Amino acid sequence: MTRTGRSGNHRSKKKRITLALAPVAAIGLAVPLMYSAGAATPDQVAADCAADSKELENCEFIPVQHKINSLGPNERVTSITDNCNITTAATKAFSGSASVTRVIQLEEGNVAGGSTKLGNSFFEVGVEFNTTEFNIKRDDTTSSFEFTLDGIVKPNHIAFFMWSHKRTDVSGFLRATYKEEQDGGKVFASPSEGATTIHAFYPQILKNGTPDGRLWLRNVECGTPQANGLLNSEGSARAEPGFGEGGTNVTDEEVALPEVTLQ
Repeated sequence: MTRTGRSGNHRSKKKRITLALAPVAAIGLAVPLMYSAGAATPDQVAADCAADSKELENCEFIPVQHKINSLGPNERVTSITDNCNITTAATKAFSGSASVTRVIQLEEGNVAGGSTKLGNSFFEVGVEFNTTEFNIKRDDTTSSFEFTLDGIVKPNHIAFFMWSHKRTDVSGFLRATYKEEQDGGKVFASPSEGATTIHAFYPQILKNGTPDGRLWLRNVECGTPQANGLLNSEGSARAEPGFGEGGTNVTDEEVALPEVTLQ
């Protein structure tokens, strides 16, 4: 009788353990199902649009606002002429080149390709914002120019030419239509309907087909941290301040683009 009682208690404990584990197992199975059902998140929509996912029926860029004559990155476009420890100014010939391309800036990075549905959408938006006053680069090919200019290097200064291209900044959001319903719908926005966080930068082009922008000669006093940093980084890319933003040791002189001798 005693052995039978212990056996009955043992079976009862096993049942209680089994019942306690069952809800945990059910929750574990639900997690991947819930994750799969929420596939159309803003980030996933942007990724699908950029990759031209086969799950998409269409993806388009919806413009919300735009700004003309927005300036692009500040770039050093000639080599540095060293006039340090010299007490007289020097006139030097500077040769350089500059190029621009359309840039599509998604929240997770840049996409410039034109072969996807999304790329075609950006081209169509570019057509919309191309005007007689502002001719813009609508596709992802490159426009460039080369120039030769004389510049005066101040005594005890280094000098070089800087460039920042003009562009039309069109901002908006992505609207994706999926072939099959996902998460209760087929149409989703990234990052949200009416947002202005997706940017298309369209370089503005002059009538002769070369990029429009600001070109200037920059003189930097020798022995300063700015000059030492430039000389130590010669031949490598580095961020530079914009026109008139270099500080007391830096002098900027803008050159009108029609005066540039194109090669």
